[in-house]
Amino acid sequence: MELRGNWRIPTEILAGAGRIAELPERVGALGVKRVLVVTDPGVAGLPFLAGILAALEKAGIAPALFKDLHPDPQQQDVLAGAAAYKAHGAEAIIAIGGGSGLDCGKSIGLAVSTSRPLWDFEITQATPVLDSPIPPIFAVPTTAGTGSEVGRATVVIDTEKRRKYILLHAQMLPRLVILDPELTYGLPAAITAWTGMDALAHCLEAYYGPFYHPIADGIAIEGMRLVKDNLITAFSAPRNTAARMNMLAAASMGATAFQKALGVIHSLSHPIGARFHAHHGLTNAVLMPYALAFNRPFIEAKMAAAAQSLGLANGFDGFLSWVLELRSALNIPHTIEALKVTPDALEELAAEAVADPNTPDNPRPATQADMLRILQAAMAGTLAGLGD
Repeated sequence: MELRGNWRIPTEILAGAGRIAELPERVGALGVKRVLVVTDPGVAGLPFLAGILAALEKAGIAPALFKDLHPDPQQQDVLAGAAAYKAHGAEAIIAIGGGSGLDCGKSIGLAVSTSRPLWDFEITQATPVLDSPIPPIFAVPTTAGTGSEVGRATVVIDTEKRRKYILLHAQMLPRLVILDPELTYGLPAAITAWTGMDALAHCLEAYYGPFYHPIADGIAIEGMRLVKDNLITAFSAPRNTAARMNMLAAASMGATAFQKALGVIHSLSHPIGARFHAHHGLTNAVLMPYALAFNRPFIEAKMAAAAQSLGLANGFDGFLSWVLELRSALNIPHTIEALKVTPDALEELAAEAVADPNTPDNPRPATQADMLRILQAAMAGTLAGLGD
């Protein structure tokens, strides 16, 4: 491993119960008078959202609400949001919600700053020049999983191609993040579980990614510890403030760490989500043990070190057993059949997975045949032989 890397640490974060009350003052400090608030239909109906809008108005900031987006944001959602931004004369964006609301809000910021197609900003390409700077983005996550609040990338679906695109621009990194656990109290137990497993997947793949980034490694290990110590509590006692706060921290840490790398969990999850509309965190959770088993020959020593740090016995096997036990406690299904994936789709999914931009960063090189083998194992529910 070459001891050389380009490292980025995220933006300013206000963490703690009740910190949402500081949002209007921080927006107003930029001289902003009109904002577009981007969220999903579910969050739009919650009482705290009305409180945020009222607080902005009281501070002399006129908000317009955009909530017409899909669970996985699509190109048409982003373009409609960009039109709403311009119609309101907005000067900044406040993105509130889970991954869909945050990604859509950040992508709207990109869309209003360029005349180019969104796909020109795919992560695999050279970053084009913007027509104008991306407006300030404020991010308020209401789930503890995606970590989009601390990222420079977004995921947007091209419905015609049935493909998830990862878009990247440094200016999409939010200027300010508010991690307020009180905004997550009402999450359904299943969403708490799925998003928490998403945070774990980010930390895990970042940690065993094959690059030199000791800062990301340290963040990833602590993120995994926070998941280990808090996810089941957040799942079973949803108003436990400490567990909710620690899971929000773990989510932001996972996305901070995965600037180092992601891998085949995400390479496989992206096409499954685009084609079968499966929740991203749930898909990651289902695929996780199969990816671990496939990567074992290349990560066994590193995962033994992780197991020791987390207080797990028996090295790699102990870590894998903990993942399986955690999934069971959270009612995560064991096979991709539960995600509505059909056997006839596996060949196409494997082809799309091997082309995913995360695939080259997996610690074990993965061919299309390997991707198919992982999918077949995840359909059958067997881990045997994947490490061969």
